[in-house]
Amino acid sequence: MIAILRKSASDEAVKHLVSWIEGKGLQAHVSHGENEIVIGLVGETEKIDPFLLESMDIVERVQRVSEPFKKANRKFHPEDTVVDCGHGIKIGGGHFQVIAGPCSVEGKNLIDIARRVKAAGATMLRGGAFKPRTSPYAYQGMGASGLDCLREAADELDMPIVTEIMDPRDVQLFLDKRIDVMQIGARNAQNFPLLKEVGKTDVPVLLKRGMSGTVDELLMAAEYIMSEGNDNVILCERGIRTFETRTRNTFDLNAVPVLHYLSHLPVVADPSHATGYRRYVEPMALAACAAGADGLEIEVHDCPERAWSDGAQSLTPEQFEQTMDRIRAIRAVIVSDHE
Repeated sequence: MIAILRKSASDEAVKHLVSWIEGKGLQAHVSHGENEIVIGLVGETEKIDPFLLESMDIVERVQRVSEPFKKANRKFHPEDTVVDCGHGIKIGGGHFQVIAGPCSVEGKNLIDIARRVKAAGATMLRGGAFKPRTSPYAYQGMGASGLDCLREAADELDMPIVTEIMDPRDVQLFLDKRIDVMQIGARNAQNFPLLKEVGKTDVPVLLKRGMSGTVDELLMAAEYIMSEGNDNVILCERGIRTFETRTRNTFDLNAVPVLHYLSHLPVVADPSHATGYRRYVEPMALAACAAGADGLEIEVHDCPERAWSDGAQSLTPEQFEQTMDRIRAIRAVIVSDHE
């Protein structure tokens, strides 16, 4: 249930209404938009008579929300959420960012890759220190020492780090290493203990869609994080598994405008994991920009043929530079069309 308040509602009146709602055993989430104030009611809303609520002087109207995701719902929060990722980098609400770097952190070459992607225009550094792999014999990542490599590169270049967390027990380690954005990968999109644990922090979370997850399941995963108090969630479309075998996944670009319609959270697109082949990464990155994505996550490696994981989908630094030029061209058209 949401209550849309009158523009004339005073701060004192809003506080009084919030106290009244909380006194009924519900949570009240206040969102201040440019043209209205919205209070989202979460919990057993049957305890409140909507007609009584609507009769209050400061309430314009009351509306029931049928979707099970509440905090992630745009009805609760009409304005776009802007997530502060640190180092002066924000995403959402008109702030567009490109996250780039190798699939896996491999050691000393990370800083060289980081320098190249930043010079080309990337604003955030990605790299996997912990790697979920289908085979238990495949490379599993450098672990904590990989986080140190990321931290060293990020500090030198003043870039936020985006790296995957797989285990709830590692949350404190990520906090100690000052990881700027914790990524939840597709395999953990419904790892509910992990979602709850990162939700207890205030660190931004890049939440990837599950391999066969629906849009609603992605939003419910975001709801798990937000229900614990962390509203700094970034959604990521990375392709879903279908019957098609010519690409690694099917890049569901429908999801970008659908997520923007349903939710106020920023939406990032990952054309690297979606396609699985570097020849397709650039065209799908441009398509995601045109679809309205708030950012892109692209894998870049200085020598993809020698990459410890996912070399086939990684761009070279030279290819990434060319792709960034074209991304800027697409963005220039989109931004001018909305001005």
